[in-house]
Amino acid sequence: MSKLTNEQKIEIFEKKAAGQSIKKLAIEYGINARGIVYYYRLIKLHGPSILRQNQNRYYSKELKQEIIDKVLIENQSITNTALEYGLANTGMLSNWIRSYKENGYVIVEKQKGRRATMKKEIKSVDPNDKDAIIKAKDNEILRLKAEVEYLKKLHAVVQARKNQQSKKK
Repeated sequence: MSKLTNEQKIEIFEKKAAGQSIKKLAIEYGINARGIVYYYRLIKLHGPSILRQNQNRYYSKELKQEIIDKVLIENQSITNTALEYGLANTGMLSNWIRSYKENGYVIVEKQKGRRATMKKEIKSVDPNDKDAIIKAKDNEILRLKAEVEYLKKLHAVVQARKNQQSKKK
């Protein structure tokens, strides 16, 4: 599905209400027919105000749990449940359910923001635990080997560029 603006979604609703066929609208807007039907039903049920300006809407764990339970426990369809709660599309609910099942029927919220670019603090190893010391040393050796390989490749690329520049002159 291509991304539609709120104005286009309202146009779809108005054209469908005026009697234009779903197939024709799907071709015109470049989305599948189920998307047309979903937007039409969504606006008809909640009104045009459901097409919010703020695209990054937050759904709490409790609300997600309630929505997922309607589908899994009460056996309601994904489409009808998504329409009832005014979700942007059915794919969002499908992803929630898949993630819910993969994580052992626990809702896991994504971390917001960017991942830290700084390396994590290396934990000190107990000097009496020989296995931990060996494992830490092995990890350090692997990291250093990877660093050496990276530097070798970087050096080779720099040399190749220098050779190309000298040939051009």
